[in-house]
Amino acid sequence: MRSNKPQSKKNHQPPPGGFSTSTSGNKKKITIFVAAIIITLLAFLVFNSFTPTNEPSTAIVNNDRTTKSAEFLSMPAGSGVIDAKTASEREQQKKQLQMRFDEVSKTFCSYRESTKYPNSSRPISQHPDQVYPNQPIKETHPMRNSHGGTDKNIQIQTSQSRVYLSSKESVDLSLRALDASGNSLPLIVEGAAARGLRFGDSRPAPQVAIKLADDGKDSDQVAGDGISSARLTPGASPFANFDGTIRIEVNYSVNGSRGMLYFDVIYTPEVPAVWTGKVRETVENGDLKFFLPVSVKVAGRYLVSARVDDAKGKPFAYLSFNDLLAVGNAEIPLNVAGKLLRDGEASFPLSLRDIDAYLLKENVDPDRALMARLEGQQHVSKSYSLKVFSDAEWESEERSRYLKEFSKDLEQARTALTSIDPGLARTAKIQDPCSNP
Repeated sequence: MRSNKPQSKKNHQPPPGGFSTSTSGNKKKITIFVAAIIITLLAFLVFNSFTPTNEPSTAIVNNDRTTKSAEFLSMPAGSGVIDAKTASEREQQKKQLQMRFDEVSKTFCSYRESTKYPNSSRPISQHPDQVYPNQPIKETHPMRNSHGGTDKNIQIQTSQSRVYLSSKESVDLSLRALDASGNSLPLIVEGAAARGLRFGDSRPAPQVAIKLADDGKDSDQVAGDGISSARLTPGASPFANFDGTIRIEVNYSVNGSRGMLYFDVIYTPEVPAVWTGKVRETVENGDLKFFLPVSVKVAGRYLVSARVDDAKGKPFAYLSFNDLLAVGNAEIPLNVAGKLLRDGEASFPLSLRDIDAYLLKENVDPDRALMARLEGQQHVSKSYSLKVFSDAEWESEERSRYLKEFSKDLEQARTALTSIDPGLARTAKIQDPCSNP
């Protein structure tokens, strides 16, 4: 029979691995061995978990960068996003520089063009309101009722031969009523009177009744034509010594409706200077000059204006004088610039007409003392060849200074524009912006 007793220790077999656990020394060895195995396994796992993951990732990034670099280098010039953006910015900048150049060019060219003739010698087309200064001033407006309203169905047409009057001059006045279709309506003048207006002056002003009628007498040309007229000559009335504004108030009625209106004229009884002789002419420094003899009674600044027509009667030039005159005999020069004559291809002989002049007075009302106006043709020039006259532009210190400054701006704008597009430097508009296209 098998014994149930435990086997003796000397017959006991060691466990797999060749180590016995029967002693404490063996236990320590086993523990150290197991720990070493665990550490080795952990190190192996850690190495395998990181190294395989990192190496493929780095390879992918490097491959991607290499691919993109190759693609960028192989792209056609100017087709990239960066190139397109740069071209767009350059085009926008070019447009801005072109606008700047155009603006500066316009300033320079406009100033040079407008100042190529002196202020005293201008094309009369620049002064359309001065072509015929002695024509009556005509206005048409709805009837103004005496209570302040207006009647648009009745139009009142007025005419006034002039606004400023010297000591011996007269003014002709007229009015008529029209319906909406322009047909004449019966107008009855119920009363008209002229009175002087004083501003800040307590002295009494004169008042005079005015005969305004449609009877064919005095200044009224045709009786019964529906136009009521009157003439006022201040120098031959109680206004002879009055200096200032004269207001003519008119009360009238049309188809039973009452209305009112007024005319204003400015009268100066003082005679500061008188014309004394015939006009003479010369050609000086390439210009045509007219000289008007005058006897000055009151020294001061005189303003004179005159008109010039060509041989065909076409208004050509507006001449002016603005300077100081001393007491005594003098000549007032009126200059026709040679360049104006040549540019306008003036046909000779020229006619000098409708001359106005006055002494300028400061800080008073009225602000002038008028000389007698010279109406109509006053002088006919000789005939000249246009080659006699200068084609040079007018020069002055002020004009040269302004042109110099405008030229600097123009050159800066031109340099900036051609720096971004050098090809523009060869175009005529950049080289000479004032040339006509």
